[in-house]
Parts: sequence; C-alpha cells; structure tokens
Amino acid sequence: MEDILQLNVNDLLLINKWKELNPNLQVGFTTRNGGNSKGDFESNNFGLHVSDDYKDVIANRRKLAETLTIPLDKWVAAEQIHSNKVYHVHVADAGRGSITIDSSIKGIDGLITKEKGILCTAFFADCVPLFFFDPHTEYIGIAHAGWQGSVKRIAEEMTKQFVKLGSNLEDILVVVGPCITYSNYEIDHFVFEQIPDDFRNQVTEPTNNNHYLLDLKQLNVEILVQSGIIRSNIDVTKYCTFRDNNLFFSHRRDNGKTGRMLGFIGYCC
Repeated sequence: MEDILQLNVNDLLLINKWKELNPNLQVGFTTRNGGNSKGDFESNNFGLHVSDDYKDVIANRRKLAETLTIPLDKWVAAEQIHSNKVYHVHVADAGRGSITIDSSIKGIDGLITKEKGILCTAFFADCVPLFFFDPHTEYIGIAHAGWQGSVKRIAEEMTKQFVKLGSNLEDILVVVGPCITYSNYEIDHFVFEQIPDDFRNQVTEPTNNNHYLLDLKQLNVEILVQSGIIRSNIDVTKYCTFRDNNLFFSHRRDNGKTGRMLGFIGYCC
C-alpha cells in the first residue's frame, strides 16, 4: 500500500491525499536533504535550538518558504515543551517563532488555525508529528508528541479543540507522521508507568531489566480512536526517523547531536 507521505522532487514528504481535498493546502514533512547546513546538521536542518549556524537554518527556512509560497514572516512555531497545550493561531500571530526562538508561542505543543496564508510548524527528530485536517470547517492543525506529550494525550486535546471550533468528529482527518518506531525505541520502567493502563498491552513489549519497546505511533492512534476519531480517518506513515537515516535526523540514533525536520501545514493565499 502506498504511504500517506509521498516524496517529491524537492526532498519533501507531502500528504497529497489531503491536497486533493483542498488544492490550497500545503502539508507535509521535510527530510534531512537539500539544505545548507553542514557537519552533524547536514543538510536541511530547521531547528534554531541546536548548535547549527543561524544563517544556514534561516536559509533552509527561506528556501522552503519559497517552495510552499508561504513567506517566512507568515510562519508560526510553538515553544514545544512536551506539554498537551494547544493554541488557536490568528493572523496577528504571523511570524512568531519564524526567525527567533524567543518569539515562539510559549508553553505550547499544538497549533490550530483556519487562517489563509499562515503556516503552522513544528520541529522533530524522533517525536511524533500529528497532522489534523477538517475539510468541512477548513480547520487544520499540527501537534508535537514525544512520549510525554503522548501520555498527556495531546492527540485528545487537539481533537477536543477541533470539536469546540465546530468540527464533527467524523469529519476530522489525522495523519501520524514519521517518528522513531517501536523496534528502535526502548524505554525504562518509569516511562512505562506513565502509559495509560488501557493501552499498555497494545503499545509495549517487554525486553529485559524492566525495559520495554514502545510504539508511539500506535499509542497515539489508540488515544485518537478513544477520543472519537474514526479509525479509517487516521493514516499512519511507515517511515521511521531512527531507521531511515538517509531521510531523517534522529535524536536517539545520533546521540543528541543532530538537526530537526519540520512538520508544516497551512493554506497558501
């Protein structure tokens, strides 16, 4: 079966299935290829919070902005503190986090909007990107879900916010994007105990010495379904940030010294 994320000539993974529903929608995930960064961050690093050259990161962002036809000063980024907090983005937020970390939206890991010409963004190097789209209300969103955000149920919080904004549960589409997959993601007993009891058997597998493999993708699918999202409306990519080293940075594989991919969703004008 064809993956929900399709690699294009610009080294971008795009959700073309959604773009067919709304041609103005720009939604996808960057790869590590086609940028200006060097060394450990070669070459398409989007993270300003790692020790990459600032000019190279901004050059990478500007190049993507031109490709997506959404200017960098219309991008919005959250602080990403592994929370379950969600923010409703308005036109006045344009540019927050686009060229400096300090201007990002504080205390937030999820963004929702329906404003045209705004690009909601999030940064990843093993955590789970969650993309949301309601073709009827035209609300869109993106969330950053590491193990902490996942067990805090940011997927459920995003769903609740969509419903508050007028979405019907049966209309909400979700894509679970590239992250570290369970065969490469060993956790200790402390993390295991944070996983909701309802899902432990479905999303973990014991290894040894009180360690377990954790399936972050499936954990978020279980939470989404429990939150009322129809299972057939959830697409899960097969890509793995740890395994697919030709495409992705990985915080765990690269021992913390690595770049960040960008998840993005927005409407071009």
